[in-house]
Amino acid sequence: MKTGIIVYSHTGHTLSVAQKLEQAIKAAGHAVSLERVEPVDDNPNSNAPVQLKSMPDVLQYDAVIFASPVHAFSLARAMKTYLSQLPDMTGKKVSCFVTQQLKWPWMGGYHVVRQITEVCRAKGAEIISSGVVNWSRKNRERQIDDIVRRLSIL
Repeated sequence: MKTGIIVYSHTGHTLSVAQKLEQAIKAAGHAVSLERVEPVDDNPNSNAPVQLKSMPDVLQYDAVIFASPVHAFSLARAMKTYLSQLPDMTGKKVSCFVTQQLKWPWMGGYHVVRQITEVCRAKGAEIISSGVVNWSRKNRERQIDDIVRRLSIL
C-alpha cells in the first residue's frame, strides 16, 4: 500500500509530527511519501485569496494522511484551499491530524478534524482515523506518540 502524507505547516510543528509518522510507516515496511502544501504567501493573517505553489496529487496513493495546524479555531486557509481542489477520492483511505497551540482539543482541534473529514467524505474517501496534538500541553509527546501509533497502522 502506498501512503501519502500531505502536510501544511506554518511554524514547523505540524511538519515535525508528520515526519515522525513518515518514519514509523517506513519502519513498518510500507511505501510512504511526505508532500507539502505550500502557499505563495504564507502569511496566515492575510486576507488575500490563497494561491498554492504546490498541489500534491492524492490519486497516486492508496491511503492519504492530511495534516494541518489550527488557525483561529479553524482549518488553515492554505489547507482549506488545497482540500477544496481535490479530485474524487472514492476508494482512498484517509486519516488526518491537526496541531494547535491551545490546550484543549475542543478549542478548535475537533472542529478542524471535522472540516477535513467532511470534505474528504464528500469526495468519496473512507475515513479511518484522526487526532489532535495540543502543543502547549505537558503531555504533548504522548499525544504525538499516540497519533503516530494509530495513524501508522495501515
